[in-house]
Amino acid sequence: MLLKFKKHVYIYSMASTLIAESGSTKTDWCLLQKGKKPVYFRTSGINPYLQGADEIKAQLKKELPDDKAIFKADSIAYYGAGAGSKLKKQELKQTLQSIFKIKDVDVQTDLLAAARSLCNDKKGIVCILGTGSNSGFYNGSKIAVQKPSLGYIAGDEGSGNHMGKRVLQYYAYNTFDSELRMVFEQYYGNDISQLVNKLYTEPFPNRYLAQFVKMLIDNRGHFMVENIIEDCLSDFFQQHILKYRQSYNYPLYFTGAVAFGFKDIIESLCSQYELKVGKIAQNPIEGLLLYHKSK
Repeated sequence: MLLKFKKHVYIYSMASTLIAESGSTKTDWCLLQKGKKPVYFRTSGINPYLQGADEIKAQLKKELPDDKAIFKADSIAYYGAGAGSKLKKQELKQTLQSIFKIKDVDVQTDLLAAARSLCNDKKGIVCILGTGSNSGFYNGSKIAVQKPSLGYIAGDEGSGNHMGKRVLQYYAYNTFDSELRMVFEQYYGNDISQLVNKLYTEPFPNRYLAQFVKMLIDNRGHFMVENIIEDCLSDFFQQHILKYRQSYNYPLYFTGAVAFGFKDIIESLCSQYELKVGKIAQNPIEGLLLYHKSK
């Protein structure tokens, strides 16, 4: 699947590099080649905590485009969810080396991708709000401070996964008013047992829950919808952002579909807590291009 990004045209004089920025839902790729325009494409998300090496290999072999150039890159710069531990980094590196037959593979976290994309060499609190959520203080070169992430089961405050849980709960527990119950049933049906069964049998439960965010996006203005969005984002601020002492001295940067879709509420919360907003972007890939171009 080719992507159409903004009408920027970059011509690079560097050796070819294949950049990947992956979350649990999707992976954006860009091939930078000497003297040529970047080539964009997209595959499904990758998460080594939810997928084994063989499953990741099978997925990529099925979804990667039939373009020989991407297999002849000089290096790969991969940024991904679930790549925080040395073990997972090594597993992903070996998997990518096996698929692309490229030795020079650098695996980093999706949080560092967001930092390099949004901040480049500036300091700030960097936040990801997509299917999952994460945050850290970037000192201009690395993530210097990061709070623990408990993942999609016990954490992910402010994420699509978090909001999706709330939507499902509101429907199942009969909290929604009659208007929103009808809306929910139009989107997802009224069979609770089937919805719960999917939740516990789908290979990506966080991705499954995040799909319920569409109902929130399409029904902005209803007080219950606004309450869910505000409550979940407030949880993210209170459990994460406000616990960084640096948040009061440096701007906050956000990326991810949830952050971009509900940026008005994020800006309102920043104003409420007297915090400075740096930038809110839908995804980091274009900023990563500029970062790698400058190196």
